[in-house]
Amino acid sequence: MNYLVVGLGNIGAEYASTRHNMGFMVLDAWAQASNLVFESRRYGSVAECSYRGRKLILLKPSTYMNLSGNAVRYWMHKMNIPTERIIVICDDLNLPFGTVRMRMRGSDGGHNGLKDIEDALGTQLYARIRIGIGNDFKQGGQIDFVLGEISEEQKKTVQELSVRIVSGIETFTTAGPERAMNLLNAKSS
Repeated sequence: MNYLVVGLGNIGAEYASTRHNMGFMVLDAWAQASNLVFESRRYGSVAECSYRGRKLILLKPSTYMNLSGNAVRYWMHKMNIPTERIIVICDDLNLPFGTVRMRMRGSDGGHNGLKDIEDALGTQLYARIRIGIGNDFKQGGQIDFVLGEISEEQKKTVQELSVRIVSGIETFTTAGPERAMNLLNAKSS
């Protein structure tokens, strides 16, 4: 059984540590902890791993955030993965920094990457894991905020969250979405 795990972000070193790249950061932490290597492939960087008989394709789209849908659709079709086995990891302005929320469906919530994926797939029925980045910016400062770098302390928090998110994704593949949501949506201590 194949699963597609998509981390959203923008390509380029100048974006590597920005709030908008939470999805990339989680997949990079996963790859580092598991000795996975991303390879440049069509529409993105891809790594593969196995977990209890499941094959997980990790994708960091190279299409920039607002055009992520093409990459997701391409890999979904190439690997014959139904939408219910797609998980998208992204940042969320509406959640306090470090909060994690998983949902199996829903609106894009104003996130242009999710909006493009929804448009490309023609459905909202795919899992998304949102990582809170907070909204500590003045009116009109949203773009600068999401493209701003996180602090060293926040980077440590993201590393810790990544372990929990990977565990949640593994739970999703073996025990199903309800168990994964129970794990990921619980308040962290």
